[in-house]
Amino acid sequence: MQDKLIIFDTTLRDGEQSPGASMNKDEKVRIAKALERMKVDVIEAGFPIASPGDFEAVHQVAEVIQESTVCGLARALDKDIDRAAAALKPAQSSRIHTFLATSPIHMKEKLRMTPDQVVEQAVRAVKRARNYTDNVEFSPEDAGRSELDFLCRVLEAVIDAGATTLNIPDTVGYNLPQQFGELIKQLIERIPNSDKVIFSVHCHNDLGLAVGNSLAAVMNGARQVECTINGLGERAGNASLEEVVMTVRTRQDVFPCDTTLDTTQILNCSRLVSSVTGFPVQPNKAIVGANAFAHEAGIHQDGVLKSRETYEIMRAEDVGWHANRMVLGKHSGRNAFKSRLSALGIEFEREEDLNAMFTRFKALADKKHEIFDEDLQALVTDTFHEATMDRIKLVSMKVNSETGEVPVAKVTLSIDGEEKHATSDGSGPVDAIFKAIESVVNSGCKLELYSVSNITTGTDSQGEVTVRIDKGGRAINGQGADTDIIIASAKAYINALNKAQEQSGRAHPQV
Repeated sequence: MQDKLIIFDTTLRDGEQSPGASMNKDEKVRIAKALERMKVDVIEAGFPIASPGDFEAVHQVAEVIQESTVCGLARALDKDIDRAAAALKPAQSSRIHTFLATSPIHMKEKLRMTPDQVVEQAVRAVKRARNYTDNVEFSPEDAGRSELDFLCRVLEAVIDAGATTLNIPDTVGYNLPQQFGELIKQLIERIPNSDKVIFSVHCHNDLGLAVGNSLAAVMNGARQVECTINGLGERAGNASLEEVVMTVRTRQDVFPCDTTLDTTQILNCSRLVSSVTGFPVQPNKAIVGANAFAHEAGIHQDGVLKSRETYEIMRAEDVGWHANRMVLGKHSGRNAFKSRLSALGIEFEREEDLNAMFTRFKALADKKHEIFDEDLQALVTDTFHEATMDRIKLVSMKVNSETGEVPVAKVTLSIDGEEKHATSDGSGPVDAIFKAIESVVNSGCKLELYSVSNITTGTDSQGEVTVRIDKGGRAINGQGADTDIIIASAKAYINALNKAQEQSGRAHPQV
């Protein structure tokens, strides 16, 4: 019988640690529902002790998710584990994931602990987690640079303490596939009680090898892979869920296991995560990039027309590319609109929210002839931003820009319910708008990145603007979408400023 490969998605936790990718509670719930729709086995919803907002987000995800297991991260500390357990209390199925560094450099320089102390604390953490759930995962942080004998000692001890999953992370993306696969093989063979647990891997992409290392581990006995949508994650990112899943699914002649994911939901998840975080997917990204199934070379086109298998090793429909055929417009009715949102995994609990969204859809349909799935994702994300990040709101703005004249912007903002006005000039209309907003808000932030992309094709396409600001060394992304890219720019900057207000005092797991 073929083994099952468990997919552990950490987009909401490790993916969120990408500079500027933090999500609020409602955004996490939206993505969690999309992951559940895709039948992801385990959803790591966050790091509950990081902040009150993180705790609430994990708690809310635990309340709404019915089919997938919801996981919370905790350092090997009593307070972290207790906090994670409290956040996960509403979950139908929960897991506590606790970790402690085991490499010589981490034990000496970061933990300032002896190997004996590390073993003792790891065991204590697992036992405490077992008081709350029988589903406990332990990770020896920086396992890829740990000494094999000591790693075996720690892992044997935590299995005896009650751990059910052992996750072996390549925390700094240092390993090579053959080396990492051999490590997993050695651990399974050398640890006496290894048959009592599932071995998992969590690989970072610093050398571009996260997927390769993960797959090498699977070939050597790992039966859980920790990954993220679009490979999102801090530094160079994590193993890409879509690449891991589709490699295993496509090469069943090689892999002795398979996932139970509904792969037709991959593209929708990818677009949702991109829309929420403001991290665009590069066109040549495997599986979900715009060019992933495009053929320009004449010889390729000829081959595909004669037989798809000549140049395509998987069907575009299998990962969701067929889902964009139904195009909505200004004559589309409410039922068609609601049905399309449902197909995208977007549901509204309150009828008034759906009605408000339909009104915004109609307003957009008056501006552009055809509304595509990407437009709907952007529209929903924009609506969530306005509904949940409401300390600063754009009321109105006017921009004058003409040849030979200095652009001038006039903006009216609502800040904590009070309207404020500002006028500023700039080197261009966007510069003038940002300066006008700053003259009112006085955020002290520095603009690090400004990017504009079209959501769909055509001159009437919505423009999606992403900005990245730096506040006290923290990178914060903001997004905005509109058929007018000047308005989209203002929305994006205000979105980033609101996020900056929310994220103060948030802890990082590795600190």
